[in-house]
Amino acid sequence: MMAEAIARPQAADARIARAWEVLANVPDPEVPAVSVCDLGIVRDVRLEGEGLEIVLTPTYSGCPATEVIEHDVLAAIDAAGLGPAHATLQRAPAWTTDWITEQGRARLLAYGIAPPGPLPPGTEVPLRFMPRANAAAPALACPRCGSPQTERLSAFGSTACKALYRCMACREPFEHFKPL
Repeated sequence: MMAEAIARPQAADARIARAWEVLANVPDPEVPAVSVCDLGIVRDVRLEGEGLEIVLTPTYSGCPATEVIEHDVLAAIDAAGLGPAHATLQRAPAWTTDWITEQGRARLLAYGIAPPGPLPPGTEVPLRFMPRANAAAPALACPRCGSPQTERLSAFGSTACKALYRCMACREPFEHFKPL
């Protein structure tokens, strides 16, 4: 009886660890160079009864990829034989770019997207769709050639969480994940 009680938690821990390994390979549908774990979208994996609960926090509440992410995560868990599973969307606390892993930042850079830097404590600002008149766009290094001579072309790139920039040295456009 005692051996069975010890085996169950170890089996559950192994199942959860395996689920994290599987989820680390689920690409983000909008930026497939990074996984949903790299971006910090997968918040938790826990045992709930006989199944797994995968806790997801979208990058922003209106993210159009949320349903695709949920589907892809559950399909990966099922394909690995780790089901049954369900996803729970947790919107609070809100996702922040600080949750992107170092590996995720490196993968964004290699993909041609300038990753956000961490925000120093106390400097966080709410997301605004209309910039303040005196707000300057952050100086960014080009992810292709490294030049600091860049300019923001648009506050929004291919998705609302990215902005479009251009390098003045190599003339290549690139996207930047906005720090949130």
